Amino acid sequence: MATIDGRPAQYGITLKQLRELMEHRGREGIVKVNELGGVQEICKKLYTSPSEGLSGSQVDTDHRRETFGSNVIPPKPPKTFLQLVWEALQDITLIILEVAAIVSLGLSFYKPADDDEANTFDDDETSHGWIEGLAILISVIVVVLVTAFNDYTKERQFRGLQNRIEGEHKFSVIRQGEVKQISVGDIVVGDICQIKYGDLLPADGILIQSNDLKVDESSLTGESDHVKKGENFDPMVLSGTHVMEGSGKILVSAVGVNSQAGIIFTLLGAAVDEQEAEIKKMKKEAKKQRKKKSLTGDEETAVTGNSHMNSPAPVPNKHSGDDNAENQNHVASASSSGESHKKEKSVLQAKLTKLAIQIGYAGSTIAVLTVVILVIHFCVHTFVIKQLPWKNTYANDLVNHLIIGVTVLVVAVPEGLPLAVTLSLAYSVKKMMKDNNLVRHLDACETMGNATAICSDKTGTLTTNRMTVVQSYICEKLCKTMPKFSDIPANVGNLIIQGIAINSAYTSRIMQPDEPSDLPKQVGNKTECSLLGFVLGLGKNYQTIRDDVPEEVFTRVYTFNSVRKSMSTIVPRQGGGYRLYTKGASEIVLKKCAFIYGHDGHLEKFTRDMQERLLHQVIEPMACDGLRTISIAYRDFVPGKAEINQVHIDNEPNWEDEENIVNNLTCLCVVGIEDPVRSEVPDAIKKCQKAGITVRMVTGDNINTARSIATKCGILKPAEDFLILEGKEFNRRIRDSNGEVQQHLLDKVWPKLRVLARSSPTDKYTLVKGIIDSKVSENREVVAVTGDGTNDGPALKKADVGFAMGIAGTDVAKEASDIILTDDNFSSIVKAVMWGRNVYDSIAKFLQFQLTVNVVAVIVAFIGACAVQDSPLKAVQMLWVNLIMDTLASLALATEMPTPDLLLRKPYGRTKPLISRTMMKNILGQAIYQLTVIFSLLFVGDKMLDIESGRGAEFGSGPTAHFTIIFNSFVMMTLFNEFNARKIHGQRNIFEGIFTNPIFYTIWIGTCASQIVIIQCGKMAFSTKELTLEQWLWCLFFGVGTLLWGQLVTTVPTRKIPKILSWGRGHPEEYTEAINLGEEKYDVDSEKKPRAGQILWIRGLTRLQTQVIGGELQERLIPVPYSKSSTDQAIRVVNAFRQGLDARYGEHSNTSLAEVLRKQTSLSKRLSQTSSIEYADNIPDELTIPEIDVESWPRPMFRFAVSSETITVPMVALAATMGHGGSDGERAH
Repeated sequence: MATIDGRPAQYGITLKQLRELMEHRGREGIVKVNELGGVQEICKKLYTSPSEGLSGSQVDTDHRRETFGSNVIPPKPPKTFLQLVWEALQDITLIILEVAAIVSLGLSFYKPADDDEANTFDDDETSHGWIEGLAILISVIVVVLVTAFNDYTKERQFRGLQNRIEGEHKFSVIRQGEVKQISVGDIVVGDICQIKYGDLLPADGILIQSNDLKVDESSLTGESDHVKKGENFDPMVLSGTHVMEGSGKILVSAVGVNSQAGIIFTLLGAAVDEQEAEIKKMKKEAKKQRKKKSLTGDEETAVTGNSHMNSPAPVPNKHSGDDNAENQNHVASASSSGESHKKEKSVLQAKLTKLAIQIGYAGSTIAVLTVVILVIHFCVHTFVIKQLPWKNTYANDLVNHLIIGVTVLVVAVPEGLPLAVTLSLAYSVKKMMKDNNLVRHLDACETMGNATAICSDKTGTLTTNRMTVVQSYICEKLCKTMPKFSDIPANVGNLIIQGIAINSAYTSRIMQPDEPSDLPKQVGNKTECSLLGFVLGLGKNYQTIRDDVPEEVFTRVYTFNSVRKSMSTIVPRQGGGYRLYTKGASEIVLKKCAFIYGHDGHLEKFTRDMQERLLHQVIEPMACDGLRTISIAYRDFVPGKAEINQVHIDNEPNWEDEENIVNNLTCLCVVGIEDPVRSEVPDAIKKCQKAGITVRMVTGDNINTARSIATKCGILKPAEDFLILEGKEFNRRIRDSNGEVQQHLLDKVWPKLRVLARSSPTDKYTLVKGIIDSKVSENREVVAVTGDGTNDGPALKKADVGFAMGIAGTDVAKEASDIILTDDNFSSIVKAVMWGRNVYDSIAKFLQFQLTVNVVAVIVAFIGACAVQDSPLKAVQMLWVNLIMDTLASLALATEMPTPDLLLRKPYGRTKPLISRTMMKNILGQAIYQLTVIFSLLFVGDKMLDIESGRGAEFGSGPTAHFTIIFNSFVMMTLFNEFNARKIHGQRNIFEGIFTNPIFYTIWIGTCASQIVIIQCGKMAFSTKELTLEQWLWCLFFGVGTLLWGQLVTTVPTRKIPKILSWGRGHPEEYTEAINLGEEKYDVDSEKKPRAGQILWIRGLTRLQTQVIGGELQERLIPVPYSKSSTDQAIRVVNAFRQGLDARYGEHSNTSLAEVLRKQTSLSKRLSQTSSIEYADNIPDELTIPEIDVESWPRPMFRFAVSSETITVPMVALAATMGHGGSDGERAH
C-alpha cells in the first residue's frame, strides 16, 4: 500500500463526504458527524491528532492539497493589455476623432473626374492631404496606448498590494504539538486551528473543543443574531464568518473552493459568466424586436423581462427555474465586492465631479460654436460670395472643420484628470506602505488630508501595548516592585498563580526573545501576557499548570467581552466540585467579591467600607499613575461541607445563570499594569494640533487612567477648557427623556470633549456619527477613527477614514477599516494626513496647470476660427498639447513628495472650493499673458518678426513659419507654466524642492526635446516649418516670460478677488445626489435625479465619472482584502436567496410603509456597500432609473454594476432584504 510521510496514502474519508458533511447545521450536523464516528474518528481518518496537529512536513501538506484542494479561491483573471486598449478606445471624443480622421483620409485620396483643372495648381496640397488624417489617427493611438498602459500598470500595482494584504493574514494552527502562525493560504484539510474572539474564519471546520463560542454568520445567513456554537449542539463553523465571542479548536474539513464560501464563489464565477452571455443575447434580441417595430409592450418584455429564464443555474435548490435565476442574480450582485465601501463619495470626488461637469459644458458649447462658425463662413464665402457650384472635394473641407471642432472639445475636456487622480493616489499608496500605512480603499488616502478630528483608542495606539505589572496589592501589602513568592502566604500565592495560568487564553504566552538582550516576546492578549509575566517574575512556571489542566477539561468559560469586562473559567476541583477563577477590571470584579485574603493570608469578610478604602487607597492612586488595575478572584463549589467562602452543591450548577455563578467571590489580589505611552506620540499629537486636527481619546479604561495617559500624550493641556466624560455621563447628556440620541444635545458636548472613558462600542459609534453629522462648524467635520477590536467595527465603518491596527487588530476590525497601520503606531496616522494633503494638493496643482492650457487653447481655437477662418493651432498640434498637458503633466505634478509644511495649514474640510481664489488668480493671470502673446503674434507677429503672414493662406495650404511660431510659443509658455503650477498657495519660490522629484524634471526635459524634434522635423504631419535660431529665441523669450509674469501675478492680493471665482465649492451633498444615482437608491421621491439623457451625455462627454468618480476606480483597484472576506460579500447570495423565498411566500407581503422606511436605512447601507448602480455604462439604450412602489412591491428589475458589467436583479429579494433590516451588529460588507 502506498504511504506518504509514514502513513497510508488513502484517507478514510473522501472529499465528497466532507463537502456533504459541511452542508448540515445544528442537530443534523451532530447526527452526520456521529455517523462518521465522531470528531475524534474523523481526525483519525484524516491522519491528524486533535492535540498534536499535523506533522507539517512538505510531502504531507502537498498530498493533502492534491486530495482536498488548497485554501485559495482563484482570482478573476486580470484584464489583458488589449482589453484595456479596447476600453480606452470607448471614449466618445476619441471615436469622433477617429471617424473624422478616417473620412478625411478617404477624401484626400478621392479625385473626382470633373476636377481636372483644379489638380494642376493644387497638386502640392492634395498630395499631402492624407498626412493630417494619418497624424490624427497616430496621435489617437498614442493617447489610447498611454491610457491603457497606465491602467495596466495601475492594475498590476494593486494586484501586488492585494497579495501583500492577503499575505499578511495569518492564522494559528497546531503543528507538531506547537502553536504556529501560518499564512491562511497554507491551511490544509486535517489542520487543527485555534480560533478566538475577532477571528475571520479562513476555512470550514468541525469543533473539537470550544468555550462560550458565538459566531456572527450574517455574511452567510443574513441573520444578525450571533449563533452559539458547541461540540454538543452545533459543531460546524464556516469560512467567512466572524468569531464574536469565546475561543475553540477546530478540525479543518474543507478549504478553498470546497468550503461553503468557496462553493458560492464558484457559482458566482459561473453565474457572472452566464449573465454576461445572457446580456449579449438579450441586447441582440432587443435590437431584433426594435427592427420589427413591435408593440411597445413587447419591447418592454424584451428588455426587462426574465430573459435569463433559460440559463441553467448550478444552484443546489429544487425550486422553479425562476427562483434559480433570481439566485444567480443575487450571486452576481453580491460579487461587486470592490465596492465594499463608503457612506457617500469622498470629499475630493464630489468636488471633482462638479468641476468636470462645469468644464464639460463650457468646452462642448465652444466646440459646437467653432464648427458652426467655420462651416457657415465656408459656405457663405464659397457659395454666396464666389458663387461657385458644389464640388465633391468640398466635403473634405467640411470634415476638416469638424476635426477642428472635435479637437477643441478634446482639449477642453480634462481627460488627464482621472489620470492625475489615479497616479497621485497610486503613487501615494505605494509610498505610504513605507510609512506603515496599508491603504485598503484608495479614496481614504485623500480623505485623510481633510480630516479635522481623530478619535483614537488608547491601548496600543497611543501606548506601546507592551504591558507589565508594576504594582501589586496582595494580603494588605502594596508592593511597587516585584514581590518575592516566599513573602506571599503559600495558599494565596498558589491560588494567584493558578488563577492567572488557567484563566487566560492558552493562546497568550511569553516566548524567549530572538536576541538575548531583548525583552521576552508577548504573544496573544497583551493584558494576559503581563499577568503571565508576573507569574514568571514570581519565579513560577505557568506552562506546567496549563499542562496539568488542558483546555479539554474546562467546564465552562465566560470569555471577555466589552459588556462583561471580565473573564471567568470554571474547572473541576481536586476532591470533587468545581472552582471558578475570575479576572477583570477592578471596580467590576470587586463589586462581586464578598471575601478577601487579609494580613498573613487570613480570610476576611469584604465589607462595603473595605471596598471604599481599597478603592481610595489602592486603586485610584494606581489609576492616577496611568496604570490599568486588574483584580483576580476565585470561588469554590463543593459537594461536601462548605467553608464560609465556598458554596455547597448537590448536582451540577446551572452554568447559564452567570449572574449567580460569578458572585460572592473571594478576592486574591489587585495588580496595576503599566502600558507606557509611545515615545513618539506626544510629538505626533502636537503636529496634529498644529495642523488643525483635534485628537480625542476614546477608551474602555477607567477615567483616572485615561486622564493620566491623555495628559502625558498632550491631548489634555493644563489651561484648556475641555470635557472628560465617562460613558454613562456622556449618554445622560446626549439622550432625551425617551433615551433617543439628539443631535442638538450632542452638539453641546463634542466640541469640548477630549476624553471618553469607560465607553462602550456604541458610545464610540454615537460620538463618531454625531461629529460627522454635526453642522456646528463652518466646514463640516471629517472624522478619522482608530480601532482594534471586533466591537470597533461599526465606528470604523461609519468614520470617513477608519484605521485598524495591523498587529493587535482583529480581522473584523481590519475588515471594516480603510487603512491598516502595520506598526499600530499613532505617528503613522500623522504621515497619512501628510500624504492625504499631498494628494489633494497634487491634484490642485495639476488643475491649475491644466485649466490654464484649456482656457488658452479653447479661446485661441475659437477666436482664430472666427477671425482667420482657420484655427492657428492645428488638430494634430492640439492633440500634442493635450498629451503634454494631460498625460505627461499629470505624471509630473502628481508625483511631488509631501513636505512637512503641509502640516502647518488648517484642513480644508468638506466644503472648501477645489480651485481656491489664489489658484483662480494664477489661472486667469497666466491665461491673460498667454492670450496676449498669441494674439499679438497672430495679428502683428508677421510684421514684428518680419516673416510671411499665415493669416490669409488658403484653407489647407502648407505650413507657415508664422503659425509654427505661434504653436511653438504656446508650447514653450505651457512648459514654463508647469513650474508656476508647482505652487498653489502663492509661494514665491517656484523652484523649491525641484530636485526631490526626478520624474518632474525628466518629463520636462523630455517634452522640450520632443518639441524641438516636432518643430524641426514635423513638416506636414505636424503642420510645422523649421525655425531659425532667432525665431527660437523669441519663442523661448515668451516662454520664460511666464515665470516673470507669474511673480507679478503673485503680488496681486488674493483678498481683492471676488469669491465667485472659486470653483468646485458648496456642500458635497448638494451635488453628490445629482451624479451618484446609486446613493439614495430607494428615495421614494426621485425628482432630484438627473434625467437619463443627461446622465448619458455626461457619461459620453468624458470618462471622468467612471474613472475617478464612479465606483470603477475602487472597483477596479481594490477588492476587499483577504480573498476570504470577499466571501462575505459573495455569501450574501445565500442570504438574499433565502430571503427572496421568504418574501415570495408572503412573510413580508403586507409590510407597512412606516416599517419599510424604518428598514430602508439598513438596506441602503447594505446595498450601497455591495454595488453601485452604474451610469448605464454598457447599455446606453436601456437606462432604468429604479422607482419602487413601496406599497405593493412589484417586481421591477434592478440593474447593478458588477465590476462594470451590468446585471439585472429582481426586486423581490431587495424587498426581502428590507424585511430583514440589519442592525449595526450585522456588519454590512
